[in-house]
Amino acid sequence: MSTTHESTPTVTLAAAEQLLAIEEIKRVFAARLRIMDTKQWDLYGTFHTDDVVSESWGAGSRVVGPEALTAAIRNTLDGNTFVTTVHHGHTPEITLTSDTTATGIWAMEDELWWTNGDDEEHLHGYGHYHEEYRKVEDKWLISYRTLTRLHEIHTPNFFDYRQAAKPGR
Repeated sequence: MSTTHESTPTVTLAAAEQLLAIEEIKRVFAARLRIMDTKQWDLYGTFHTDDVVSESWGAGSRVVGPEALTAAIRNTLDGNTFVTTVHHGHTPEITLTSDTTATGIWAMEDELWWTNGDDEEHLHGYGHYHEEYRKVEDKWLISYRTLTRLHEIHTPNFFDYRQAAKPGR
């Protein structure tokens, strides 16, 4: 048993301030999805902290920082193959862990379409975003994200595209 005592962050915000913080987090999340789907890469990084960590590409894949994250997402969706995307986030479970930090789990659904020669390929995925948020200079930002997929429906050559679009390639 540990003999040191770590202080546990507490939420001291009034109920109305807590609701406002949760609403601001929802707006950041929604705007990030819209910006990603509309390929506004100059804005994408602005929804993340300077030390954001994303582990959304499977085991052993980790991207740190808004510039690296933007580059990885852009490479996947707008690199050698242009991918039309629609992302939805539903039923957020947001928990304030202090006055300036929070966690969230969002049910997600995404659809992606691209061409592979003369063939149209697609992916329809279902899963959850697991995120952390931090308030920086009066603005809530995403500080961590991972995506877990529960089910995918896709055309046969989807995995060829994913292999070519992995971050760092």
